Amino acid sequence: MAGKIIGLLGSPLTKGNTAQLLDRALKGAEDAGCSVERIVVANLDFQACQEMMFCKEHETCILDDDLQAMYPKFREMDGLIIATPVMTMGIPGKLKSFIDRFQVFFMAKYLRKKPLISKEKKICRSGLFICISGMNIPEVFIGSKLTIKAFFDIIDCQYTDEFLISDMDTIKDIRSQPDLLDAAYKKGFALGTSLCS
Repeated sequence: MAGKIIGLLGSPLTKGNTAQLLDRALKGAEDAGCSVERIVVANLDFQACQEMMFCKEHETCILDDDLQAMYPKFREMDGLIIATPVMTMGIPGKLKSFIDRFQVFFMAKYLRKKPLISKEKKICRSGLFICISGMNIPEVFIGSKLTIKAFFDIIDCQYTDEFLISDMDTIKDIRSQPDLLDAAYKKGFALGTSLCS
């Protein structure tokens, strides 16, 4: 296998337009020889970060919930595809809470100076950001991109590509745009083939 890729769905609509784009990208990555795992944030049971600072000195979070199983997956992965809609010029709240709980990685990297990802593995980790917006207005993706780029940096995964689609209120159903679904597939395939073997 070329590598392990996680597909993280940030949309609360598990079969909506964003989910379909993610599935096409994951199919592309799989066809490139990667093993893929789709994680739906909306289906996870976890609390928002409480800033209890346990992770300041430990490699895990003190909160015992579904995020405990996520940390090893995100340490072991080689690639990450995040797919989300824009909500209030940013990302959905549950996805933001998911990201905030990765203080575990932040503290290790920036406070203890002992990143959870080795230098060798860091070089090979790459990511793709897929984002849709209902509106077609300037700068609609800026807030989302800043948050996702920060997350990629914290978990030592290079932000290598993006696929941003605006005006979904006009498009309505992504299935009416096979060219966009094909583009998502190609992005996933390219990510899969770019990973270190």
